Amino acid sequence: MATQFKNLIQVLDFFKEETTCKEYLATMRWGIEPACPHCGTIGAYVTNRGYKCKSKECAKKFTVTTGTVFENTKISLRYWFAAMYLCTAHKKGISSLQLSRDLNITQKTAWFLLHRIREMLKQDNNKKLNGVVEVDETYVGGKNINRHESKKLTGTHGGSGKAMVVGAIERDGSVKTFIVPNADATNLEKVMVDAIDERATLVSDGHPGYNGIAKHVAKHISVKHGRGTKKYITYGDAHTNNIEGFWSHLKRGIVGIYHYVSPKHLHRYCNEFAFRYNTRKIEDVVRFDDAIRLCDNKRLRYSDLIS
Repeated sequence: MATQFKNLIQVLDFFKEETTCKEYLATMRWGIEPACPHCGTIGAYVTNRGYKCKSKECAKKFTVTTGTVFENTKISLRYWFAAMYLCTAHKKGISSLQLSRDLNITQKTAWFLLHRIREMLKQDNNKKLNGVVEVDETYVGGKNINRHESKKLTGTHGGSGKAMVVGAIERDGSVKTFIVPNADATNLEKVMVDAIDERATLVSDGHPGYNGIAKHVAKHISVKHGRGTKKYITYGDAHTNNIEGFWSHLKRGIVGIYHYVSPKHLHRYCNEFAFRYNTRKIEDVVRFDDAIRLCDNKRLRYSDLIS
């Protein structure tokens, strides 16, 4: 099924009927033949309410939404797809308040919907970054000067009271993000080993926590970011400008769109921004199709979200 819409109006026109939504989801998820989400058997009998597995050992019934982020949803797939298009097409995302107004749903429903979409967009940790990989860490949270007088921190550095995110970005490729408790050598080394191929060239700033990674990659280049006029100096290809640019985009989105992000849910916002960055070179409709294909095994219950 070809989707050629270029804006929200065309999305809503295309997915006017729930039957169309289910046919599209089936095509994106399975292709020609449905696959049983319980046992993986290819091919199924069509029933009044969905499908039945052809395997005699399984023989379980399922629908096109079984085993996906859409399972047991009370919201029409038309609303889901509209929300997914807005979330993936808007460069800095969309707030739950804005989405609730655009789709005429409650803010609580929009908030839950967006978090389930962000959970669906989480990164593939099995694929490691290679080539020239830039790494850096950043702090996400409000400025201490803006805190209430009773909550201000004294005698601390700029990152105190904030959540720390470590990022690794492949030159002209993908970015990966990780939430870590602090930037000590143990945490940073574990993240780098999990995310970066051993044949890669790693470029970092002078943070001592990255020193131990040299034995896990082909080459480690440390760019000394001094103070004053030489703070952002680069040496040919030895720089961390790309990951710094991603941090700038992430923070502008959080400050400008969401205003506040709880540390509990920060990893999902990072998923959202990383997905858009990693698909930045393709059209919105292709990005939308790619997002739909990530729907399997990504269900997030409301009770788990707020627990």
